[in-house]
Amino acid sequence: MTEPKLLPHAFVLAVHDLKGSTAYFIDVLGFAKDWNDGDNWQALVRGGVRVMLGRCPDALAPSELGDHNYFGFFATDDVDALHAEFKARGARILSGPADKPWGWREMAVSTPEGHRMMFAQAI
Repeated sequence: MTEPKLLPHAFVLAVHDLKGSTAYFIDVLGFAKDWNDGDNWQALVRGGVRVMLGRCPDALAPSELGDHNYFGFFATDDVDALHAEFKARGARILSGPADKPWGWREMAVSTPEGHRMMFAQAI
């Protein structure tokens, strides 16, 4: 018997400010709206990456999670161009592109609420 196939579909993030978080992903990180459920959910997409933001005003703030607030590692073909794009749009860049000994050139970015993500290019 073969195992059921699993494919990545979306990262799901609890956010306090759905409107503000949606604006950041669109205006700063270049995502586009996919679907929404009123004031509760907003799905966003950029290339093959989907993010679903869920309004959770009582959830623990991601900035309080320390290293556990990383949610995604996104591969790109040009991390330096992505860095320039994000910087021009005012992204919260935690560390600019740097070559790492494990074979990736990586850049760390944060949302205003504190969710962190890594964008990287294989060296």
